[in-house]
Amino acid sequence: MEFFATSAAPARQRTDCAIVGIYAPKRLTADAGLLDKAAGKAVSAAIAAGDIDGKLGSTLLIGRTTGVACKRILVVGLGKKREFGERAYRKAVSAAIGAISHTGAANAISYLSRETVRDRDAYGVARLAATQAQNDIYRFDELKSKKGKKPRLKRLGVASTGRGDVAAMERGLKDAVAINAGIELARDLGNRPANVCTPGHLAEQARKLGQRFKRINSKILDRASIKRMGMGAFLSVTAGASAPPQLIVMEYNGGGDEDPVALVGKGITFDTGGISIKPAASMDEMKFDMCGAASVFGTMLALARLRLPLNVVGIVPACENMPSGTATRPGDIVETMSGQTVEILNTDAEGRLILCDALTYSRKFNPETVVDIATLTGACVIALGPHHTGLMTPHDKLAEELLDAGKRAADVAWQLPLTEDYAKPLESNFADFANVGGKPGGAITAGCFLHKFTDGLNWAHLDIAGSAWVSGKAKGATGRPVGLLTQFLIDRARAS
Repeated sequence: MEFFATSAAPARQRTDCAIVGIYAPKRLTADAGLLDKAAGKAVSAAIAAGDIDGKLGSTLLIGRTTGVACKRILVVGLGKKREFGERAYRKAVSAAIGAISHTGAANAISYLSRETVRDRDAYGVARLAATQAQNDIYRFDELKSKKGKKPRLKRLGVASTGRGDVAAMERGLKDAVAINAGIELARDLGNRPANVCTPGHLAEQARKLGQRFKRINSKILDRASIKRMGMGAFLSVTAGASAPPQLIVMEYNGGGDEDPVALVGKGITFDTGGISIKPAASMDEMKFDMCGAASVFGTMLALARLRLPLNVVGIVPACENMPSGTATRPGDIVETMSGQTVEILNTDAEGRLILCDALTYSRKFNPETVVDIATLTGACVIALGPHHTGLMTPHDKLAEELLDAGKRAADVAWQLPLTEDYAKPLESNFADFANVGGKPGGAITAGCFLHKFTDGLNWAHLDIAGSAWVSGKAKGATGRPVGLLTQFLIDRARAS
């Protein structure tokens, strides 16, 4: 979708649809009032008839009326004005896009962006609108024999409060378009089934990014290379799979000689649990177990489109976790690339095994910061649900950076503790430590496992098991945390 900023008055704006708001109870916004007056009180008449009262997310479509240049007026409920913040604004934009999608409108202008949204300036309001709108028109039908009808809406304008805000809004829209592209790539990769999105498919996506952008250099390391480097934990996960593993490396060079930020994404393209096999119910959703990898791909794309003056390396260990006669067994002990040994008590705790070797590998790039992203634990879903990504790090400044970036990007995280107390259940009689402890604090125990491989690194762990996809009728990948990661890099670029 194309986005643009405008400062034109609502009654004079030529568009297929003008989007205005109404607060509860029955309180028109200033722009809605102007349109109402110009349209001979058409909006007021609908309110008097009880067609809309301002409930958040409600909509009322009014066809062509005299006195205004727009073909349609869409009135959107904004809820109570004192409660109108980011969440309400996004819901109102979403409701508007949904309503317009059922019309023949090919373009629209939203005047909701002229309302005061708590803690958001003109840049932020415009960017939120573009991100939410693109999210709502996203469709994944590339594997359907009959494609669904695509929304006719192709252009969306956001109105500014004055000409001075137009430049800030245009900047917000430009950034949103780049980030949206990254989110859509991550969603597409996550939504593709495991017989399509294989480790080899992810490797091919990396090659395509390298061909498309001069600043991205991609290389793929095969099983033999992985073995030569001593990545015994990584290889233990793929031991039962016929699909060959891939260690995918994407280097973005935009920051001269600066040490890079390393993004390490879990790329389990399908997770059966291995010998510790999962229950059959909902196992289809284990195609989403590579959403950490997908978020790295999406962030690299957004980064390249934004042309940020940074160095970033994306590292994706990609493989399947399958049961077979050659699969790793519970009780097996493996040596990691770091030289530490791990007793594998549960083969379904495989993500941390591929990540620990990838974290060690990241040291080759002398990274200034390392962030790993993984659909790591069901325990994080229990703890935080689908709303927040779990954040663990021993570094307070890095935690603050990531949390602030999540808030700005509307892709929020929540910090969980990371102390030695949580690492004690990982003790083993036979190896340096085990790959699992007990159920209590399981998400944090997994973070503690990874922490054992990050000595001396400025490192953070993002557990996206709850935020990377949704289940049920609306099942699909969300593209998170591409927004958070890209905002984190934008902030780093502005600070340098």
